[in-house]
Amino acid sequence: MATLLRKIGLIRLHDRDTEDPKHHQGSLKGTKGNQKNNTKHCNNNTSNETNNILSTPEIKAKKFDHSVKDKPLPGSTKDKQGGKDTKEKQQSSKSSSSSIPPLAPHRQHCTQVRTRRLMKELQEIRRLGDNFITVELLDDNLFEWNVKLHQVDKDSALWQDMKETNTEFILLNVTFPDNFPFSPPFMRVLTPRLENGYVLDGGAICMELLTPRGWSSAYTVEAVMRQFAASLVKGQGRICRKAGKSKKAFSRKEAEATFKSLVKTHEKYGWVSPPVSDG
Repeated sequence: MATLLRKIGLIRLHDRDTEDPKHHQGSLKGTKGNQKNNTKHCNNNTSNETNNILSTPEIKAKKFDHSVKDKPLPGSTKDKQGGKDTKEKQQSSKSSSSSIPPLAPHRQHCTQVRTRRLMKELQEIRRLGDNFITVELLDDNLFEWNVKLHQVDKDSALWQDMKETNTEFILLNVTFPDNFPFSPPFMRVLTPRLENGYVLDGGAICMELLTPRGWSSAYTVEAVMRQFAASLVKGQGRICRKAGKSKKAFSRKEAEATFKSLVKTHEKYGWVSPPVSDG
């Protein structure tokens, strides 16, 4: 019996050795494929396990402790240095922001308003047929005019002085500020040298409507000149004929200083020059 079993075992062993090699190779390939799949599966399991391990609360706590260690403690040297750097950055940003000039659109708008207003007034003055005033731009500057006043009250002593001295006009300089017509122009007499008539040192003119308090944007240059002509007559203005004094020219610096002084005086004690309604 044992001999028979041995013979059967030998036959089975012989059958395995005589199987188709291709079949045998296929079985080997299948085995290798299974090994690769098993390897991949193991790798995936390993990575998942690693991620799971890294996401444990203990590891997270270690990471947090490590990040805290990297940050400077309050009051430490690093923290002070960092605070200095932050302050320096803030100061530099403030200085850079303060050094930036203010935006220009508002100024540009004021310039446009002033230009349109003065161009319109120039056209209206040139349309006048009574030859009351004529205008010349000083050095082609629209914002500074030389205005010639050709007429005053013909019954006045000033008119007689003009005829006797062959003075064809009273010349005035008018400067328009940036925010004109919302602020008054600065106006002064250039020639001839006048006495009284609310004309003061330097050719400054004592008129309330030429101050911010008495000014209105509705006033035109023509209206201002008519008011000035009326104040000259009412204030008994005369052409200076004194030998030494008549040749001394008015100066702008003196006129500006005189005007500032008289404005302060009148704001304290009131105005005595002719009101706007006169003339």
